[in-house]
Amino acid sequence: MCEADLVIEVRRLRVLRALADHGTVTAAAEVLHLTPSAVSQQLAALESEVGQELLERRGRRVAITSAGRLLLTHADTILTEVERAEEALRQHASGATGELRVAAFATAISLLVAPSLATLRTTTPGLHLAVRDAEGHQAITQLLDGEVELAIAVEHRGAPSPDDQRLTRIPLYAEPFAALLPSDHPAAARPQIDLTSLAADNWIMTSTGNPIRDVVLLACEQAGFAPRIAHHSDDYTAVAALVAAGAGVSLVPQLALPNPGTAVLRPLAPPTPTRRVYAALRPGQAENPLLKATIEALRKTAAALPLSP
Repeated sequence: MCEADLVIEVRRLRVLRALADHGTVTAAAEVLHLTPSAVSQQLAALESEVGQELLERRGRRVAITSAGRLLLTHADTILTEVERAEEALRQHASGATGELRVAAFATAISLLVAPSLATLRTTTPGLHLAVRDAEGHQAITQLLDGEVELAIAVEHRGAPSPDDQRLTRIPLYAEPFAALLPSDHPAAARPQIDLTSLAADNWIMTSTGNPIRDVVLLACEQAGFAPRIAHHSDDYTAVAALVAAGAGVSLVPQLALPNPGTAVLRPLAPPTPTRRVYAALRPGQAENPLLKATIEALRKTAAALPLSP
């Protein structure tokens, strides 16, 4: 037999290890729940596989040869790794380990996903989260296409309807919008902004397809005017810089801009437009224990957000 043809059955290594540990074929057979004849056959087959004598027969007892002892040193390592692989597969089959792909918009990654991931590293160490930045409707599209298992999205007029049977939705938080104004704007000194007072201003708006644009346009429509859109940006830091430079006004979600720079954030008078954020998954995944753990962590993180009425 050439070396390239050498194939060793792992179960026969277990038999050799049991023989070495217990000294006789009968004792090894009892531990392995086999007959002595079956143990002898397995050992003979192992000797045939390796092409060397592994045992010396001494009456009713057998002794391990030097080749057998050498094989045992490797067998212990092999059997340990096999046991680890078997346990990993058991954990995976039970849902205790695995990867989840999550799509979320940038603010949700910062406010929800990252803090929840830190928590899950302790509570669910077998879970690996793979996070994707997905703006607008992209997260739901990726979920429905099977590219991710969980999406964090915003309710808007173009979103799938609440009774869409392809999705299971979990509400996470509702975030009021605030007005973002230049520091010298006439309304900047007011404690609360009536949206109609901004009807004559230039506006900085998110791009078409961004759910925030839809919410802001609807709020302006309900206030009785169509905003005069002068600039576009999906980056709230860039929006704040444009506002601070006097290029116009904007509405931003309350938590989206922790540092507005020299621009001024003011709460809006009711009715206040709101960003409603939810998690979504495919109904067939609803019982996945890793998804359940992730959603629970997201809920707890959302409940702790510093949202004002």
